[in-house]
Amino acid sequence: MKTLIQRILILMAMVSAPKAVAENYADVVVYDSTPAGFCAAIAAAREGASVILLEPSQHIGGVNTGGLSFSDSFGSLRESLGGLWREWHERIAADYAARNKKLPYQVNDKNQVHWTYEPHVAMRVTRAMLDEAKVTVLTGRYLRSVDKNGTTITKLVTKNGHFTGKVFIDASYEGDLMAAAGVDWTIGREGSKEFGESHAGVHYGQKKPTAKISGFDDKGKPLPFITGTDLPPRGTADDGIQVFSFRLCLTRNPDNRVPMPQPENYDPADWEIARRFFADLGHNGVGFDTYPLPNGKFDGNDSIGRLMSLGMVGGGQKWCEADEAGRQAIWEAHKQYTLGLYHFLSTDPSLPKEIRKHYAELGFCKDEFTEYGHFSPELYVRQGRRMKGAFFMTQNDIDKNPSKDDAIAVSSFPADSHDVTRVALKDGGVVTEGAFLHWAPGDKNGFPFHIPYRAITPKKEECANLLVPVALSGTHVVICSVRVEPTWMTIGHSAGVAAAMAAQRGVTVQDLAYADLKPRLEKQGQRLALPWASP
Repeated sequence: MKTLIQRILILMAMVSAPKAVAENYADVVVYDSTPAGFCAAIAAAREGASVILLEPSQHIGGVNTGGLSFSDSFGSLRESLGGLWREWHERIAADYAARNKKLPYQVNDKNQVHWTYEPHVAMRVTRAMLDEAKVTVLTGRYLRSVDKNGTTITKLVTKNGHFTGKVFIDASYEGDLMAAAGVDWTIGREGSKEFGESHAGVHYGQKKPTAKISGFDDKGKPLPFITGTDLPPRGTADDGIQVFSFRLCLTRNPDNRVPMPQPENYDPADWEIARRFFADLGHNGVGFDTYPLPNGKFDGNDSIGRLMSLGMVGGGQKWCEADEAGRQAIWEAHKQYTLGLYHFLSTDPSLPKEIRKHYAELGFCKDEFTEYGHFSPELYVRQGRRMKGAFFMTQNDIDKNPSKDDAIAVSSFPADSHDVTRVALKDGGVVTEGAFLHWAPGDKNGFPFHIPYRAITPKKEECANLLVPVALSGTHVVICSVRVEPTWMTIGHSAGVAAAMAAQRGVTVQDLAYADLKPRLEKQGQRLALPWASP
C-alpha cells in the first residue's frame, strides 16, 4: 500500500509532466531572434498562435539591438515599408518622447532623413513588444539537430532542450535550421553568366581603386590580411561571402566614454598593409565610418569605399560550416581585429597626428552593452547560406521583372556588397574586391521589387512546415539588397503571419492560400504594392 506521501508525489508528477512537455511546444517555433526573427515571433503571436523564440546566444534582437543604430531605411523607399517595422520605429520615438527627448526626424518621413536611435533603447522596445505579445523567449538554445517525419519537421534539438511545434521559422542569418532540415541551399557568388547578372561573381573596379603598393613582405610572402595572390576574371563564380564586422557604439563625451580595451597580442608588423594603404591613399585608404546618433553617440561601421576598414576580409569565410566553438573563435578573431585596427589608427606613428587624435578621442559608451564590457555581442553576419526554394530570385527580379503575384514585402535598398577578398598582385598592386552598389537610375535608393512568398518557402518535397525569411531563396546579388534590417523586419512580419495561419489551418506552408494571406498582411499595415502601383 502506497503511503500518503507517495500518492502525493505521484499526483504531482502527473500534473507536472504535461506542463513540462507544453513548455517545449508551440504552434510556431522561431529559431534566432534576428530582426526577422523577433518580428516573426510577434506577428505570429498576435495572430493567436503560441510562439517560442529560440536564441542561440544570450543577445536578443540581432543587429537591430547590437549596434546597427543608423537605420538602413534611408536608402529604401519608406512609403513601401510598414507593419512591425514602422511600429518598432514609432515606439522608439515614443520612448524618447516619454523622457522629454526629441529625435531629429518624424517616423512618417518619406525622404532620406536619417533615422537613428541608441542600442539600449532599441533593446527596451524590442523586449517590450515581445513581452506584450506573450512570446516565450529562450536564450542559449544553439541548434544541434532536427528530426523529421518525411517532409515534416517534428523536433528541433538544441544544446539546452528540444522543441516541437506545427510550423518552424528559420530566422538565422546563416540558414542553420534550413540546412539541418535537409533543405537545398547554396553559398558564395554565382558567375555572371549563370543568370545574366551584371553584378555577380568576382567584382572589382566599381568602388575600389587598385592600391599602387606591394602586398608582399621582404621575403616575398603575402602580408597579413591578404587573402590571395590570384585575381580571377570579373564575373567568376566562387564561394566567397562579404565581410562581417561589428557595428560599434562610440562617443567622444568624456562623461560617458569608456576607453577602448587593448587588443591581445598586438604586433605592429601585422598592420603593414594598412600602413601602405594609408601612405598611398591617406584616410581614404584606411579608416571607418561614424554616423551620428542621439545623445552624442556614433554608430561605427565598415566603410565600403576604403581599402581597409572594420570588415575583416576573409575572416568569416568558414563561419557557416563551423560549430558553436568554431564560431566563437571566429567571433573573437573579429573582435581582436576590430580592437587592433582602432589601436593602429589611434597610435601608429606612421599616421598623421590629427588622424591619431581623431580616433583616440573615440571610446565605447558607458551606458551601452554594459553586460558585455561595452563591446557589442552581435557580429554583423551580412550573408550566409541561401535557400534554393520554391522560387529562386535573381538580379532580373530586382531591375527587370520586379512585380510578383504573391508579394509579402517590397525591398528597395540598393544591392550593396562589402568586400569579399583582398588580392596581392604578383606584378604589383593590391585589389580589394567584392564591393558594389546597384542603385536605381537617378534615385537615392535601390530598385523597388517584390519579395514573393515562394522565396521564403522550401520546395514542398523537401520540407512542408518551414519558412525562411532571412536566408531566403535568391542569388548573392539579391541578398545584397535584401540583407538590411528594414527588409528583414518586413519579411519576418509576413512570415510570422503565414506561419500562424498555416498552423491554425493545419496546412503546409506551400498550400497556404495567398488570397487569404494577403488581406491579413494588409490589415496589419504591410505595404505590398510597388510604388508606381500605389493608389
